[in-house]
Amino acid sequence: KLDRYVAVKVLSPHFIDEPGFLDRFYQEARAVARLDHPNILPVYDFDQVGEIVYIVMKYVDSGTLRHVMQAPLDLAYTVEIATQVGLALGYAHRQGVIHRDVKPGNILIADNNWALLTDFGLARMLETKQRLTRTGAGVGTPEYMSPEQALGKAADGRADLYSLGVMLYEMLAGHLPFESESGIAVAMKHVSDPV
Repeated sequence: KLDRYVAVKVLSPHFIDEPGFLDRFYQEARAVARLDHPNILPVYDFDQVGEIVYIVMKYVDSGTLRHVMQAPLDLAYTVEIATQVGLALGYAHRQGVIHRDVKPGNILIADNNWALLTDFGLARMLETKQRLTRTGAGVGTPEYMSPEQALGKAADGRADLYSLGVMLYEMLAGHLPFESESGIAVAMKHVSDPV
């Protein structure tokens, strides 16, 4: 309606059947839409049409940090990107919003060195539908998951900082600190294995 390009993220209709999902979605989406920081991808709108629930965001014609990380990255570049992501997380945490899924695929890179953190709040919105195990390890991406999340415990801003640390490790070393064939095994390594 505003005659500009946007990105529209459509959530799977099966989430609507979950009791309380729409209430949680609207609560989280409002919190995320209020975030106003140069390193957080802006959310313009969110709504539901029939069984379609969607979020409208700024459109950025670029790749993610995952696309940039084909080999160990330069120290100066790594520090610049990690600083921008850290500032975005610090701002969000002060607003009471926890990301819960900080990883290279959720960081858009615009103009070669401008980091935009995206998908804020989605991990929490989808938490009860996507479990790592039946008994309850929390949601997130196992390779970047904090020990608290891996154990299914409540996560706060420190979990995001842990994930940022894992990402920093990967950016500089060129590989993750923990790897395995199974997501559950990787998550448990975060809990008990030394790096």
